[in-house]
Amino acid sequence: MFKTISVIGLGYIGLPTAAVFASRKIKVVGVDVNQRAVDIINEGKIHIVEPELDIVVHAAVTEGYLRATLTPEPADAFLIAVPTPFKGDHEPDLSYIQSACEAIAPVLKSGDLVILESTSPVGATEQVAQWLAEIRKDLTFPQTQGESSDIRVAHCPERVLPGHVLRELVQNDRVIGGMTAKCSERATQLYKLFVEGECVITNARTAEMCKLTENSFRDVNIAFANELSMICDNLEINVWELIRLANRHPRVNILQPGPGVGGHCIAVDPWFIVSKTPEEARIIRCAREVNDSKPEWVIEKVKLAVAEYLQANPNKTAKDVTVACFGLAFKPDIDDLRESPAVAITKSISAKHPGTVIAVEPNISELPAAMREQVELKSIPEAINEATIALFLVDHKEFKALDVASLDKLALIDTRGIWGK
Repeated sequence: MFKTISVIGLGYIGLPTAAVFASRKIKVVGVDVNQRAVDIINEGKIHIVEPELDIVVHAAVTEGYLRATLTPEPADAFLIAVPTPFKGDHEPDLSYIQSACEAIAPVLKSGDLVILESTSPVGATEQVAQWLAEIRKDLTFPQTQGESSDIRVAHCPERVLPGHVLRELVQNDRVIGGMTAKCSERATQLYKLFVEGECVITNARTAEMCKLTENSFRDVNIAFANELSMICDNLEINVWELIRLANRHPRVNILQPGPGVGGHCIAVDPWFIVSKTPEEARIIRCAREVNDSKPEWVIEKVKLAVAEYLQANPNKTAKDVTVACFGLAFKPDIDDLRESPAVAITKSISAKHPGTVIAVEPNISELPAAMREQVELKSIPEAINEATIALFLVDHKEFKALDVASLDKLALIDTRGIWGK
């Protein structure tokens, strides 16, 4: 029924999805605008970090089921998995989705299925169908022809955890929102090729809102923990001890605070709701503002630590103070730096601090281009040996395994509640 599947966007979601389909002995054509990514994949290798993905991709490419290209080719189903950042005052940027639509439109044929997997504001799936219809006037689409349309269009957001993507792609339930009942049915047939969880059918707008709601719920809960950490700091209370005690209540489950919120989902998705309903989304907006303010609060802690060091060492200047930032990824044990508060904090410190700023990130081999001139990437031992102040931003397993005694000579700022104990 699906002889060829095309995945548009071979990033953290698109490549694993393409690989899982290909592992089911289905021909998959992956499309990406990045020539380097295309070349690496066609060599049977991967350009991102995700456990076991390299094995699956290598097998799929070697066996001839997965191939990457810069230009879309005819297929029976097209999955759009491109970024959806925001622009200006947190307005959704759908330009990547529009470009994907413009790329696949020429190769569409009657009977094809188009699925938007990219996390999107409400109404984006309908917009996809409209963009395609404007280019392919010879085909019919659900917004005008309903169940009898030539092209089926649906939304099915990803719901996976980085570091566990392959397992969760297969095991998690999928929310499938077609523009019509037949669109949903066709999309369900596609995902059932590998999904062991339940495929739950709804309409496109509800599916879009579901993903945004899931991440906004998490964002609100993280904001409570982050706000609590700032309150406790002001009141000289150990927030991690407080949370442990409060969570002994059978109906309380407070999350752990951190330096902010990162990643493409939680740090972005709530703004999609706010952009559509600015008057109603008051708690969601407030949570975003709390979490967006946390990095600046951490930076102030670093400034205070520098001042305290100089007060204790009057023969020194700020140029003599080396700040080591441990962790750049947006969460532990991955290489994904998207929307990472740790990156924002490290950049800000390097821009303002006259001394040396070191970054320690065991999951990458080089810094992003925008950081290389002002920040040095060092190993854990080098950073501990050279630093004056150690700022722990991400609780990578390598950092958690450290002997805390090795940090005794450093001024320690622990945003994750691991090393300061």
